[in-house]
Amino acid sequence: MTQTVFFNFNLFNGEDEEVKPNSYLLVDDDTGKIIKVGSNTPPKADQMIDLTGQYVIPGLINCHTHIIMDPQTPDGDSSANVVEATVRAVKHLHELLKSGVTYIRECGSTYDIDIALNNLIKRGELTNVPEILPSGRPYSMTGGHGDMPNFGHLVDSPDEMRKAVRQGIKKGARTIKVMATGGVMTENDFMDDPQLSESEIHAAVEEAHHKGFTVAAHAEGNPGIMNAIRAGVDSIEHGFYVNDEEIELMLKKGTYLTPTIVGAWAFIAYAPGKIPEWEMAKIASAWKDLRQNITHAKNAGVPITLGTDAGTPFNDFKMTPQELPLLVEQGFTNFEALQTSRNSAKLMKIDDKYGSLAAGKFADFLVLKKNPLAEITAVTQVDKAVYKKGKKAY
Repeated sequence: MTQTVFFNFNLFNGEDEEVKPNSYLLVDDDTGKIIKVGSNTPPKADQMIDLTGQYVIPGLINCHTHIIMDPQTPDGDSSANVVEATVRAVKHLHELLKSGVTYIRECGSTYDIDIALNNLIKRGELTNVPEILPSGRPYSMTGGHGDMPNFGHLVDSPDEMRKAVRQGIKKGARTIKVMATGGVMTENDFMDDPQLSESEIHAAVEEAHHKGFTVAAHAEGNPGIMNAIRAGVDSIEHGFYVNDEEIELMLKKGTYLTPTIVGAWAFIAYAPGKIPEWEMAKIASAWKDLRQNITHAKNAGVPITLGTDAGTPFNDFKMTPQELPLLVEQGFTNFEALQTSRNSAKLMKIDDKYGSLAAGKFADFLVLKKNPLAEITAVTQVDKAVYKKGKKAY
């Protein structure tokens, strides 16, 4: 067994609201796991890497991506064939890792591409990319938000949902994505349109939970958000119009909220004049409300995760770090913003090995020039060093 020591850096371990100076990590090179975290004089190892007084934080965990989508198109280009979409997805995985994202939960993938790529990663045939918690295709009603070419499983009853989820899990889905409301990118529905029914979503939840897997619900408006919470989903994705009654129930059930603010921000910043007017009008009308509602949910105690909806228009795969300053602009402290990544690990049930830096966990970390607890924009550093399981990727 060979070992590497990283030393002479300031550590934010992902758990404690402090930076520990003059720290070190002792890493097992064979497993990529941390053997010991300490401070001051580091132990001797086969390789000694001086990080020159910089700041080390855990790798970011993005729990809402669409690696198969093209962010330069109004609809994500779900009509692309399987070869085009796969090549695009691999490119996007590399971009995610370079930006500082070391693990993703894919929330809907054409042709079940994320499942295939996850298998390649586990076999060591696809490297230098984030690990994936794959969902395969999402589950939508006929004519619903996921009814796009090559994309959704179309289900129109609890029985159809039950069978489709069982098929998805058989193929390799390890989280399930359901569409509880309309959305921004589909022309003939709206964010407050309920779509899959509570009973249909409950069937998905029951099947996923039987296997120990989680369910994420695309739910932007009401009453779809409430339908999804009552059905027992593990996370509400977007949640733009979440209200007090729903927040109270989320707290009782332990439901997570993934706000994907950067996805909405990208529309406002880059999309005017470049996408259809109906699409722009939807997000513009929600922009102020969603920011207030997300902060209100956070202040009430709802656990907020880090997810960006990467792949939607102008929301590219380098933008995950930008979510954190946007959260701070809405009233999050720097520490609360950074905690969203650890919350993603908890939601994804990988927090025993990822999301913070401690003995027994994988050495997935970023090296920054500035202290993100003092200056949250430190995470957006373009030339940050990225380590995956103790090996430098970028």
